[in-house]
Amino acid sequence: METEKKTQTTTEQMTDRDLSEQIKKVTKDSHVRAENTELMLSFQRGQVTLTQYKLLLCSLYEIYQALEEELDRNSDHPGVAPIYFPAELARLESIEKDLEYFYGQDWREKIVVPAATKRYCHRLRQIGKENPEFLVAHAYTRYLGDLSGGQVLGRIAQKSMGLKSNEGLSFFAFPGVSSPNLFKQLYRSRMNSVKLTEEERNGVLEEAVRAFEFNIQVFDDLQKMLSVTENHLLNSSTYSKSVKTLPISGTYMNMSPLLSMVLGLFVALATVSMGIYAF
Repeated sequence: METEKKTQTTTEQMTDRDLSEQIKKVTKDSHVRAENTELMLSFQRGQVTLTQYKLLLCSLYEIYQALEEELDRNSDHPGVAPIYFPAELARLESIEKDLEYFYGQDWREKIVVPAATKRYCHRLRQIGKENPEFLVAHAYTRYLGDLSGGQVLGRIAQKSMGLKSNEGLSFFAFPGVSSPNLFKQLYRSRMNSVKLTEEERNGVLEEAVRAFEFNIQVFDDLQKMLSVTENHLLNSSTYSKSVKTLPISGTYMNMSPLLSMVLGLFVALATVSMGIYAF
């Protein structure tokens, strides 16, 4: 009996020290906050238009470009190497394929993102240079969330936008992962094997919370951007050949119910609220 109790206690202590479990614990409040928004509930009704999805892809492109370039650059770092799975998880090429499908070959000239996206990308670049081990928090939050909810979200998006095929939905597909559940187990195991000092571990946990907050800020800015008419946003003559940042300020129009509904999709992807607790 005593032996059983000791074994149980030891197992609980090991679980409590698992980095993946600790991240799950410290981000719980952020998860609940995002999950219970009216917009998140709207997404669950399956309301999304092609115009808003295209805008979403623009921000995802910027975020994943920053994340994956920093992961590539730090692939040999002891805090990154165990969770470096470019063949299985990389999203950038998939997003580029989707953007080309929707926007055409000159899609790079048509990208527009909110200021919060730029701030998020700046943070990814910063930690890539100064604290590469912090990248594990962003990689875990984004990739495993996308992997957990990808198939469901892909079907919802396809149905909502009336797409007859999977073209334009490459972001949701992980052809390099044959079994998402088994792969997530492997990823958690590799992640928990990362050697961190107590100070570094605390930094990673703080960064996980920060990752949620950055995504929520992107969501807020996108909400304001979506109050602008579709013609102004997507066909504006102010597009340049470089990616633009749109600062959000001043008074904006009231958001229509249809525009409001799509924001739930962004919450699901950007805050990973549909996936992170299915790990």
